Amino acid sequence: MLDWKNRATNAQGSADSSAGGSRSGGLVTRALGGLLVLCLLAALVVGWYWSQEPAAFQVQQQAQNAAQEVQRQMVTGYTTVETLKQVASTLLDKPGGFLSNDLAPPGLWLDNMPSWEYGVLVQVRDFSRALRKDFARSQSQSTEDPDLAKAEPRFHFDNKSWALPASESEYREGIQALDRYLARLSDPGQKNARFYARADNLNNWLGDASTRLGSLSQRLSASVGRVRLNDSVQVDGDPQEQGLLGEGGVYETPWLQIDNVFYEARGQAWALSHLLRAIEVDFADVLAKKNATVSVRQIVRELEAAQATLWSPVILNGSGYGILANHSLVMANYISRANAGLIDLRQLLSQG
Repeated sequence: MLDWKNRATNAQGSADSSAGGSRSGGLVTRALGGLLVLCLLAALVVGWYWSQEPAAFQVQQQAQNAAQEVQRQMVTGYTTVETLKQVASTLLDKPGGFLSNDLAPPGLWLDNMPSWEYGVLVQVRDFSRALRKDFARSQSQSTEDPDLAKAEPRFHFDNKSWALPASESEYREGIQALDRYLARLSDPGQKNARFYARADNLNNWLGDASTRLGSLSQRLSASVGRVRLNDSVQVDGDPQEQGLLGEGGVYETPWLQIDNVFYEARGQAWALSHLLRAIEVDFADVLAKKNATVSVRQIVRELEAAQATLWSPVILNGSGYGILANHSLVMANYISRANAGLIDLRQLLSQG
């Protein structure tokens, strides 16, 4: 009888221990689940904050404040180069920093802001190249500036590189090279740094900017599909026959790339609007002589309209005259109008 009671007691104790272990395991599982949910919510909030596009800054005021801070003299070209520095620095110093090469969440999960960064980077690369080969040289046979020769390839470094070296370190070196050029440009004792504010120099860069906007307009318009004509086909005779034989099929932006193209366009519009405002300051005399000041301001207005607040949580892709909006077509309208303004501006600058 005593042995039976001992067995019953041991069985009851084992059952109680198993129940206690199950309750402890359940508490641990729920705690881990709750912690995971909190981490996901935190990543969601941080990702939303990092996805906010930087606000525009006052170009002339920024240049004056930067010059006063380091006690430099404002000269022709200072506003333009300082604006390029500030635009490039925004890529690195905005909330979240540079996200295009992130390997960990939440930056890894974001794609709209990296597309915006790439759009800004395209304009930084184009302008740094124009600064090196046009604005800082008096003629085609003159020697290029050594600091600008170092800055341009830094900005052309791969934007996806995470380490050895990281993209941020290369771009930071490019900004430092621009600052060294700016220091020599503003120093009256330095004679080997120049900035030539001429109509032909400006026209060359505007041609590159117009090409960029034209390509963006086509890519944005392709959100609803467009018939692409194969202009490589040459047919003698009837023009209608040439058009029929030249059709190259329907070109449409992939559905998953529509928002990327949209935010790349916003990034390019943001950077280009700041650079044009700087051009308006340093090329004021040239623009006034060509009666082109109003044209520059109209282009900037179109580019700023392309950066208006987007109230929709997603990029809608309705048909042109459908019930839902098509944000890509709206963006294409502003980009195309800005590109048309650039074409007119180049014609004004080309006239004697």
